[in-house]
Amino acid sequence: MLARTSIATRLVLVITLCSALIFAVILGYNYQRSRVILERELESNAHNLASSLVHRVETELVSVAKVVQGMARELETSRHSEQELNRLIKTTLEQNPELYGSTVAFEPFAFNAATRLYAPYYYRHKGGIAFNRLETAYQQLPYLYWDWYQIPRELGRMEWSEPYFDEGAGNTLMSTCSVPFYGAENGRKQLKGIVTADISLESLTQLVSSVKILKTGYAALLSRNGMVLAHPLKDAVMNETFFSIAEERQDPAMRELGKKMIKGESGFILYKSLVGVRSWMYYAPIRSTGWTLAVVFPEKELLENVTRLSMTMAAMGLVGILLLTVAVVSIARSITKPLRLLAAATDQIAEGNFDVELPAVRSQDEVGLLSRDFQVMQESLKEYIKNLTETTAAKERIQSELKVATDIQASLLPRLFPAFPDRPEFDIFASMDPAKEVGGDFYDFFFVDPTHLCFLIADVSGKGVPAALYMMVAKTLLKSEGQRLGEPSRILSCVNTILAEDNDSCMFATVFCGILDTETGEVCFANAGHNPPLIMDGAGIRYLAPQAGFVLGPMEGITYTTERLVMQPGDTLFLYTDGVTEACNHADELYGEPQLLAALQKAPREDLVALVHAIRADVVAHAAGAPQSDDVTMVAITWQGNTVV
Repeated sequence: MLARTSIATRLVLVITLCSALIFAVILGYNYQRSRVILERELESNAHNLASSLVHRVETELVSVAKVVQGMARELETSRHSEQELNRLIKTTLEQNPELYGSTVAFEPFAFNAATRLYAPYYYRHKGGIAFNRLETAYQQLPYLYWDWYQIPRELGRMEWSEPYFDEGAGNTLMSTCSVPFYGAENGRKQLKGIVTADISLESLTQLVSSVKILKTGYAALLSRNGMVLAHPLKDAVMNETFFSIAEERQDPAMRELGKKMIKGESGFILYKSLVGVRSWMYYAPIRSTGWTLAVVFPEKELLENVTRLSMTMAAMGLVGILLLTVAVVSIARSITKPLRLLAAATDQIAEGNFDVELPAVRSQDEVGLLSRDFQVMQESLKEYIKNLTETTAAKERIQSELKVATDIQASLLPRLFPAFPDRPEFDIFASMDPAKEVGGDFYDFFFVDPTHLCFLIADVSGKGVPAALYMMVAKTLLKSEGQRLGEPSRILSCVNTILAEDNDSCMFATVFCGILDTETGEVCFANAGHNPPLIMDGAGIRYLAPQAGFVLGPMEGITYTTERLVMQPGDTLFLYTDGVTEACNHADELYGEPQLLAALQKAPREDLVALVHAIRADVVAHAAGAPQSDDVTMVAITWQGNTVV
């Protein structure tokens, strides 16, 4: 019996293993060779498809850009009256149906000496062309401070804006092409204003969305900041960026891919798509806008025919193996007993009894190997359960540490109020509510010298732990440099230089920094891209219009301007972050500047604590339980006058 078993075992092993090996080599080689050929053809086809789409998009965008550039050249070569200017804009809109709206926005007093701001705007409305004046339409913040004006003004070149939803155009996805135009004064080139054209991106997004590749392949469009403009994943459109998705997935490779895209590079890679499917992607830049177009081919569908052929060959191999099985049935019967015992033991393991004793099989054949593998599996399961328990404990420890981090961050901000009970010449109060365990907003106030109080508010890009870490660094630098330099523009310039060094993550912070002379009420201030504050005085409540300045961190060599404001006794400055005005309810309705102004009108001015709490309560009431997406931070400061006799 032992001799028969030994011979049968050797026979089964030689025939089965040799047949399986030959079959596996042939099948594997065929599969790999077919895959390589398909991938080469795919790269070529993807390049051609992406290039075609990019060309079609570029053609449409370039035609719009040429129209705007032509208007700019017309304005540079001849001077127009108000009627001629309006006719030029309206005619341009009538002759170019792809345009939604257009304006010529002038620099202060550039149109004529009697008019500070002038910006006639023509746009399509209800089948016709309507007119508006942008210098009066932007009531809260002059058009000089909007991105479509400020960015081309500062850069001195044509710029396409980041896409946005225009509520006035039916919540249509739009983009604005802006071109600066110049004149000559006293022999010097002088900026006169900005020419713009608004276009709907519906046709472009439909063009991209209409692309069908295989069964579920698609094309996608990203903005120059990585914002998703067109994608089958509708929830991501204008809500997610390539980088935010990478952060959610904790995917460094995806983050690096996003950096390559915004640099204007092209490439062909295998990655896990936004819908979570392994796919081949070819990406290429749209040069005129800095956007990126990508075509995505699901790997599974690409290899479907190869896989089908491999499955057919595998089935044929299976038939051969089954024929071999018939020949060794008699041998298999002698193996079934230990297998049954092993199966009974594994049932108990499946029910959670990991200490069950497995049957002792001393043979060196497949049954013996299987028995030893189950023993290894049994020990591995025990170790896994142990590790799982330890991992659960570690997770609870992390949650505890996040609570400690929240307490530490809160301790870094001034929390005791009144902050300076022995200084009756002024009053100050502040609050911060982080959107996550830790936040990126912060505020601070401290004396530079006995009569000058430095106060500031800031908003760091991003959320969570990275923003909190960047916040602590920025706050420390602002306080140390503030106490050392004592002048807002110098403080911001110095801190920006330090933050910009080795800033590979491209994080930034918006900051409003002011210094109050407690004897005179004069406020020296500088702004680094932050929301303009509000001043509440005898004349009412209004926005200050400081020079916007560039944000802190992304770029070295930025300079800032110190401006001045003289407060009268009882005047109050109200500073806030965009978490206040951008708070949303369940209908995605923003809190907004008008509601903030209305709330400040009703809030008590005499008590800063009550004022800040009233605004916070109004924001919470507007949100109506909707999740908080951004930190909410406010600072209020009142100058009471010099009480020293």
